[in-house]
Amino acid sequence: MRSLRDFAAGVGFFLQGFGWVSRHPRWWLFGLIPALIAFVLYVAALIFLGTNAGDLAAFMTPFADSWSWREVFRGVVAFAIVLGGLAVAVVTFTAVTLVIGEPFYERLSSAVDVLEHEDDQPWWRTLPRSIRDSLITLCYVLAFTIPLFFLGFVPVVGQTVVPVLGALVSGFFLTVELTTLAMERRGMARKQRFGLLRAHKASALGFGVAIFLLFLVPLAAVIAMPAAVAGAALYTRTHLTPSSPPPS
Repeated sequence: MRSLRDFAAGVGFFLQGFGWVSRHPRWWLFGLIPALIAFVLYVAALIFLGTNAGDLAAFMTPFADSWSWREVFRGVVAFAIVLGGLAVAVVTFTAVTLVIGEPFYERLSSAVDVLEHEDDQPWWRTLPRSIRDSLITLCYVLAFTIPLFFLGFVPVVGQTVVPVLGALVSGFFLTVELTTLAMERRGMARKQRFGLLRAHKASALGFGVAIFLLFLVPLAAVIAMPAAVAGAALYTRTHLTPSSPPPS
């Protein structure tokens, strides 16, 4: 029961993020800029993937050249490639947007989560570290999602268990990415951040899974990104570091 309450509390912080940006529309518009840039880049990449999925499937399955049903088989492989691309896009969109919008979201996070003392460094100094940490997180994500991708072809399991596990994995790592700004402002290194979120796994899953499901809706990731950053700041301040001042 406690895990369910913590999961619901995590979802609640995402909703609080929406509430914050609705009360501060200027910050919402400010946070849309990097999300729109990332969205355009991802749309271009997915269109390219979609138009070349058939050729890529043929390249990956030379063993099927002599099969009478190779076109059907390669059609399934091409569809799986596109689905995999969409899944990777959803998982990596937040990390890429945060890298693109580092100075934007740092200001947004600071506006939501005002600290008396913080580890304040210029964004150009923190950018290389952010890119490195994002790549490390991506490696963790791929370590989970690649096996899940292949398990998705298993009948029944691939259509029931795998999507749920995929949402949980993606949700947790979305929380990792989104809380990075607020935690770094408290001087926390990557290992500290991971440890803290593992200790609050249920609420971290609730926060991230809610965002992951919403981000599956076209354009929702762009619109909701400022709310996700604001919610992450509130989640970090009032749940992960309860000694901090209450939100205003």
